[in-house]
Amino acid sequence: MYDPTVARLTYRALLGRRRALILGALPMLLIVIAVAVRGLAGADDQTASDLLGGLALATMVPIIGVIAGTGAIGPEIDDGSVVYLLSKPIKRPTIIFTKLIVAIAVTMVFSAVPTLIAGFILNGNGQQVAVAYTVAALVASIAYAALFLLLGTVSRHAVVFGLVYALVWEALFGSLVPGARTLSVQQWSLAVAQKVSGGDLVSSDVGLTTATVLLVAVTVLATWFAGQKLRSLKLAGEE
Repeated sequence: MYDPTVARLTYRALLGRRRALILGALPMLLIVIAVAVRGLAGADDQTASDLLGGLALATMVPIIGVIAGTGAIGPEIDDGSVVYLLSKPIKRPTIIFTKLIVAIAVTMVFSAVPTLIAGFILNGNGQQVAVAYTVAALVASIAYAALFLLLGTVSRHAVVFGLVYALVWEALFGSLVPGARTLSVQQWSLAVAQKVSGGDLVSSDVGLTTATVLLVAVTVLATWFAGQKLRSLKLAGEE
């Protein structure tokens, strides 16, 4: 189910100079802001939770998921180079699964690691805030990577649609509109973070059991549909 060659090509595409700079911009901004806030306001648990929840989890993680998820396959479909992979004796679900693993890994590294660093800078992991939001970022990375990988297989405008989802649905509606919160990856991951923190600083509108089921369901279904979509792409010689 995992192909090292496909993984190597995908890593190379995602971590090229330009894309790596884009991926690294938001994490660096988060850490810089964390340093500034700590210097100005000192260590405060509520401030740490607000910053990690509002900037890291609600904004940075989904945007990085968009870049990694769509970038894992979208450009190859757009420029036709996916034909190279499809012409090889590799099962198409294997291609999707491998690209998903790479997208998850990249999203986790560029979102969870800086979240943990920023959390320790802000309040030294007081009340487990840093660890809780890091776990939330890890969990959300899986679902976002799967969703945006699917989007990359079905639309040539995947990045645009992904950013609209990340910035409008997750960052805005997912944080402010009660009804939309139930259908938000952000809220699902917060349910896991709430369990980790064990306190009142991290909360979610979704129960842990429901959140876990939805996270697994979305990840599995998105991966399956992406595999089906790739199956439908035919080479010239197959027609």
